[in-house]
Amino acid sequence: MIPLNLWEGQNTIKTLYAKCVGPICELHNITRMELDILLFLANNPHFDTATDIVEVRHLSKSQVSASIKLLEQRGFLVKRYTEDNRKTAHLIICDGAADIIADGRSAQEKFLTVMMQGFTENEMDCMRGYMGRIWENIDSYLKEERNQEVVALRNGGEDV
Repeated sequence: MIPLNLWEGQNTIKTLYAKCVGPICELHNITRMELDILLFLANNPHFDTATDIVEVRHLSKSQVSASIKLLEQRGFLVKRYTEDNRKTAHLIICDGAADIIADGRSAQEKFLTVMMQGFTENEMDCMRGYMGRIWENIDSYLKEERNQEVVALRNGGEDV
């Protein structure tokens, strides 16, 4: 067993991130969830739906939906539908969100700078590789758990 308390480390990382992005939320009068959605869409242009946000970030559907609605009302996002699929809304960032995104990205850079201070490029490459493997393991496990839940529901709620 690895003698690391990952949960304590996770909370410390979350605290640092909150300290970096909190002032951006206050400055632009938006919630943390709204900022997270804008930054996710800006930093990951190949993901552009609410479902993408929920699945990749593991966020609550209701919170994502409510935040998207508020971002639309404030003119920071618009929904676009394709001709062949009127069901799936693709989220487009509006020009009015440009300052929020720029400030949010600066806060993310500050977060990374503080967190990675003193690491060599080689150490950061190793860490990226290790973290990538950890996230793949976690995602694989969560997907398998979801699949088992679906099978159990199809079998009348019985355990598989």
